[in-house]
Amino acid sequence: MRQVIRDLPGSKIREVANAALGRSDVLAFWFGESDEETPAHIREAAVRSLGEGETFYSHNLGLAELREALAHYVSGLHRPLDAGRIAVTSSGVNALMLAMQALVGAGDEVVAVTPVWPNLTAQPAILGARVVRLPLRPERGVWRLDLDVLRAAVTSGTRVLLVNSPNNPTGWTLTRAEQQALLDHCRRTGTWIVADEVYERLFFAGAVGACAPSFLDIAEPDDRLLVVHSFSKSFLMTGWRLGWIVAPPGLAPELAKLIEFNTSCAPVFVQRAALAALGQADATVPELVGRLRACRDTLLPRLAALPGITVAEPAGGLYAFFTVEGEPDSLALAKRLVTEAGVGLAPGAAFGPEGEGWLRWCFASRDPARLVQGVERLQRFLGL
Repeated sequence: MRQVIRDLPGSKIREVANAALGRSDVLAFWFGESDEETPAHIREAAVRSLGEGETFYSHNLGLAELREALAHYVSGLHRPLDAGRIAVTSSGVNALMLAMQALVGAGDEVVAVTPVWPNLTAQPAILGARVVRLPLRPERGVWRLDLDVLRAAVTSGTRVLLVNSPNNPTGWTLTRAEQQALLDHCRRTGTWIVADEVYERLFFAGAVGACAPSFLDIAEPDDRLLVVHSFSKSFLMTGWRLGWIVAPPGLAPELAKLIEFNTSCAPVFVQRAALAALGQADATVPELVGRLRACRDTLLPRLAALPGITVAEPAGGLYAFFTVEGEPDSLALAKRLVTEAGVGLAPGAAFGPEGEGWLRWCFASRDPARLVQGVERLQRFLGL
């Protein structure tokens, strides 16, 4: 076994969840998914596909009709692009790993904006890259990017800049001006940008149905940019494991090679489900965002009202990220909350050292009353 694999930390979120095994009384908010099941029309499309015997391989890059549908969907949100720039992948995680395999080799430097979902920093490390963490800075619960620090960190020796916006866990979201500054700088240094934009539709700062700012709004087709997406969050399809990459023209055939050597292709019945999801996206996604906004607006004021808690309203994503005064060890606190209060939260340390002392609460729930009940349990635990 390679030492870099032995050195990978285990999931601290799973460590907390394991403490609740066998307990039905725990309100679980630790994982990054809604407790709503996938909509019926999506499930039914998969069932039809299986009934028709679509159990064989497909093209490495995905069904032609799905790539066309994705190109239409993305073009409706951002600048027009054609299906030749789309690669369908077996999950967003797989898309991120394919992006790293395509761009990064042993000894390369990767700069990652942190705190961030740990897979993003682990993947380049697995490939032997040197990962430089570029921390966001919290100010009264709001996380901010220092552009001067980023410009100093990303040099001509930086192979890839990794950016997740809207961000998991903090909810931090790049502004258009910040995006343009990053793109301009990376053009000068010759650095690739890998943008994890899987939460772009889960955006609360704009009008109903608005997207978070995307690099696809401002980038030219030949920019050194890979944008990663997933069906998991915006379409309630976490268990289906389907994502996609938007790549510069001509790069998709290279990604097809990597897909062949990784998974060969995504299952056809899952791709049929994705086609059904895209077909009703104009109705279902805004409705989901409306429900999530109601959940956020149920949880955040109640958390903020508790003495000793620092939390800010996230612009996007699924999460409230907060601190509890006098509780610097997030893993220990999360375990105590499970065992003593019956509340399951993710420890901030799971997202890197920058997240230590923080807790992540996923507010995606079909019943906002669960969130109220969770806050009440937290309040009693804190003796308030």
